[in-house]
Amino acid sequence: MLREKHTMKTSLSGGLAMLNEVSHRLPPSERKIANFILEQPHEAIHCTAAELGELSSTSSAAVIRLCKSLGLKGFQELKLRITGDLQKSPDIQYRDIQPGETPESIVDKVTNNSLQAIKETTEFVNYETLEKAVTALKNAEKIHLFGVGASGIIAQDAQQKFHRMNKATSAFTDIHNAAMYIANVNKHDVVFGISFSGETSETAKIMELARQKGAVTISLTRYGSSPVAEKSDINLYISASREVPAPFRSGATSSRLAQLHMIDILFVSVVTDQYDKAADYFKEISTAMDFLKQR
Repeated sequence: MLREKHTMKTSLSGGLAMLNEVSHRLPPSERKIANFILEQPHEAIHCTAAELGELSSTSSAAVIRLCKSLGLKGFQELKLRITGDLQKSPDIQYRDIQPGETPESIVDKVTNNSLQAIKETTEFVNYETLEKAVTALKNAEKIHLFGVGASGIIAQDAQQKFHRMNKATSAFTDIHNAAMYIANVNKHDVVFGISFSGETSETAKIMELARQKGAVTISLTRYGSSPVAEKSDINLYISASREVPAPFRSGATSSRLAQLHMIDILFVSVVTDQYDKAADYFKEISTAMDFLKQR
């Protein structure tokens, strides 16, 4: 179902955002290529891999390695994504809120940043990976979600949603409680680790333990490689907000909304794939809620 919907997409985009997200973490040769593309995207889209390697003082092999680092199928997909970016209207960049902002400015900036994070997260979606995640969640006997701090709130939101599908779902923010549950998982269970940075050591340990026990592991992190993503079978990504040093760091709010957006996508995908069963579950939930309202 998801693959069929993907074929209906008229164009790809998000290539420049992907490069922005990971350029500082790339090996030197790949970073040189990424920087060249970011500085001269119009020229880059007309190059072959060999020509781009020459222009960036690297090699065609480095261009291919860059595409693999981005999780893309090849240089052609990267060029298509960049072409899609160049055809869009110029986006307003993330803007942090400063002391003394007017109410109008706060509304405008918070709304803009939230929309930017959600939009870029959507551009990062790999539909084959999304389908794998949906299938795993749909077939799971138990779903265990784990996140620390703000990511724990996202785990609790996901738990509340999947309870509606009559799924045995747990959410943890304490690594010791999580470990007690993960100790008894098996190949029929899903362990879902949520970490915006992907660097949270507790989340990485939980994912490593879940893998040892044979569970299917899914991660939700900022775009790019990270310890949490490396210990997961299925990697889902959100946009990394362009946070800059400022008193309020409003990007943290944008990243939270991007995480919630991806959880919503997963939940709705599972629901639509099992619509008849979901309708029955929702009906029972509605009946229970009506019973509570009775006096």
